[in-house]
Amino acid sequence: MASVNQTFVVTPRTGPAKAGAADRVRGFDEIYADFTPVAGAGQSSRCAQCGVPFCQTGCPLQNNIPDWLKLAAEGRAEEAWRQAEATSTLPEICGRICPQDRLCEGSCTLEQAGWETVTIGSVERWLGDMAFENGWVDPIRPRIERGTSVGIVGAGPAGMAAADRLRSAGYAVTVYDRHDRAGGLLTYGIPGFKLEKHVVRRRLDRLADGGVEFRLGVDVGGDLPFAEVRAAHDAVLVATGVYQARRLTAPGCGSDGVVAALDYLIASNRKGFGDAVPAFDGGVLNASGKRVVVIGGGDTAMDCVRTAVRQGAVSVTCLYRRDRDNMPGSAREVANAEEEGVVFEWLAAPRAVLGEAERVTGVRAQRMALAAQSVDGRWSVEPVPGGEFDLAADLVIEALGFDPEDMPDLFSEPDLALTEWRTIRTAGHTKATTLEGVFAAGDIVRGASLVVWAVRDGQDAAAEIDAWLTSRQRAAA
Repeated sequence: MASVNQTFVVTPRTGPAKAGAADRVRGFDEIYADFTPVAGAGQSSRCAQCGVPFCQTGCPLQNNIPDWLKLAAEGRAEEAWRQAEATSTLPEICGRICPQDRLCEGSCTLEQAGWETVTIGSVERWLGDMAFENGWVDPIRPRIERGTSVGIVGAGPAGMAAADRLRSAGYAVTVYDRHDRAGGLLTYGIPGFKLEKHVVRRRLDRLADGGVEFRLGVDVGGDLPFAEVRAAHDAVLVATGVYQARRLTAPGCGSDGVVAALDYLIASNRKGFGDAVPAFDGGVLNASGKRVVVIGGGDTAMDCVRTAVRQGAVSVTCLYRRDRDNMPGSAREVANAEEEGVVFEWLAAPRAVLGEAERVTGVRAQRMALAAQSVDGRWSVEPVPGGEFDLAADLVIEALGFDPEDMPDLFSEPDLALTEWRTIRTAGHTKATTLEGVFAAGDIVRGASLVVWAVRDGQDAAAEIDAWLTSRQRAAA
């Protein structure tokens, strides 16, 4: 039988159907549709089945991408799904929000050779959605109960991934989170046009149905001392993420109308859930009818500009101090934002926030030029003489990144060691902290990063916790 793979010579790269910009900006629905079975199999068949799969090495999860592309091309979709879920606890989520252009698809041999990459992320999403629709997603039913428990602080992607693996291994798992809904940034940080909330909800429901206990609205270190969490469990995983927003230090940045990106996105997502959000209804965290300037160049900035368009902003401008090629956010998201009417001011940095009577009226910016490239490929910038200009603004959103909270102080654990970046220090390549039986994973260890890295860290932490608890039980026997 002739192979249905390696058809990249005759099959052009085609992505899934995408809603037109004029239609999609009217709401917060996802803008991409799933592949049809014929299209999904056809795009999977483009895989070159390389001897050295650079797509796999470019994936933080080391997903067996060529294997499940081959199976999907052959019409063996359920088997392809089994391969996809073997290495990832959130494949259909990563298929939606990973910057594949910088990871697996960017590493694809076809992309490097000029044939255009395989649409890996879209196939992964299609397989995942099909798995839920067809009942292929198995419930968590541990073969044995270990009689030991693990507490997880943080219900974001790292915590969800660890909870999945630990509960599947038979541990009693309790997840604590300060928010009233689980999911972390998947629920409150990422807008619905990239990740509809039912996609997150079905993963959380699977965990809860499998016996994972969620204690929500609980501020560990605040109303619940961390010492009590440690005492209640045989091991603890800290997967809190990093949520302390970096703020502008320019003159005028304390004016009314200057807001943090996460506050803005949480308010928008809460409105999507139907919550009462006074700051949104009062206009503080609502872009409707306003001239909006977003400062920053990452995916959070892209989420903000595209949210502002949907809220009915008069104009939306993104101010970024480097050029397009050096922007850290996904190139796909930049292109989507441009289609939706967002204006990008490249090589421009904020100098001051302008205002009258403590109310924002604009941003004074400075033209920048690329200066020198560091060993990691990052370019420094320098001001262009005489390059100041003003942008009108009624709402300025700071999307400058996130820093960790002071975890030793928050947890009243002075022996919890930190790195020079104030993230939690772990021993070597492990997830073990300086506190006995306490592990850490995700952004609170590596700094603000991608969801796929949080999933990888959560899965690795679960394996390490399993090994540590098993060794203790053997030693006690």
